[in-house]
Amino acid sequence: MRILIMGGTRFIGVYLTQLLLAQGHEVVLFNRGNRPSPSPEVGQITGDRTDANQLKEKLSKENFDAIFDNNGRELTDTQPLAEIFQDRVQHFVYMSSAGVYLKSDQMPHVEGDAVDPKSRHLGKHETETYLMQGVLPFTSIRPTYIYGPQNYNDLEAWFFDRIVRDRPIPIPGNGLHITQLGHVKDLASGMCKVLGNSLAVRQIYNVSGDRFVTFDGLARACTLAAGKPLDAVRIVHYDPKKFDFGKRKTFPLRAQHFFTSVNKVITDLGWHPEYDLISGLKDSFENDYLPSGRDQTEVDFSVDDEIMNYEV
Repeated sequence: MRILIMGGTRFIGVYLTQLLLAQGHEVVLFNRGNRPSPSPEVGQITGDRTDANQLKEKLSKENFDAIFDNNGRELTDTQPLAEIFQDRVQHFVYMSSAGVYLKSDQMPHVEGDAVDPKSRHLGKHETETYLMQGVLPFTSIRPTYIYGPQNYNDLEAWFFDRIVRDRPIPIPGNGLHITQLGHVKDLASGMCKVLGNSLAVRQIYNVSGDRFVTFDGLARACTLAAGKPLDAVRIVHYDPKKFDFGKRKTFPLRAQHFFTSVNKVITDLGWHPEYDLISGLKDSFENDYLPSGRDQTEVDFSVDDEIMNYEV
């Protein structure tokens, strides 16, 4: 298949590109050209996707069997692309987010659950609604927290920063909030699974790890992944309502239960994650965190110190 990836040079796109190439597909990236290509084997079309005229000019004469829209955040990002290829593509795969779900007393989230009208990912749900109302053969992917090597969001690295420096780990609440992480390679493999599968057309899939973890459990898992004994980690719980942090980031996860069922993608597509949480975190620590030298860089722990001084 000849496949277009919107983006393709960061995190998810890098893994997806590598998997598609390994499967024998021809891959073309569309992006601004600000970052190096993940492989010399891929084609490159340079442009700004937020400019509908540029999209039409640069893509209307191109032919693709499938498109992965990895970086569309608002409907206005994706609609022009969908209009160009509505009658000319076998599969359109849209990267959404499990962040669209409305907070619920009944967990885990399943694909038909209500959507939060105040979600910062509302644009993604609006895009899904638009695609569902059209004729484009699409599939939408909803991951939870994504981790792994090349992660540009401070998630597992936030914990590693404290663990390697023998610092306490400040966790909001009682540490029993349940969350869910998915390794980026497993996400990419799930995205590849939809290609050529008629069951996936016009469907939405949660794709993440198949186990859930508490905040405290995640801190302990990161400790083990970093090669330290569990008694080396000191967790400090705090009440965030007692502090005024302003816009400073204090913790990398939302302080609520946040996890989804991945039964649908397993049943429909035969997908299974390769990584459990410990092996995935170890992959990130050994193949990204340490090689990048982040364990030796200076880190601002002023928020941590404010919490520790108050709690102590």
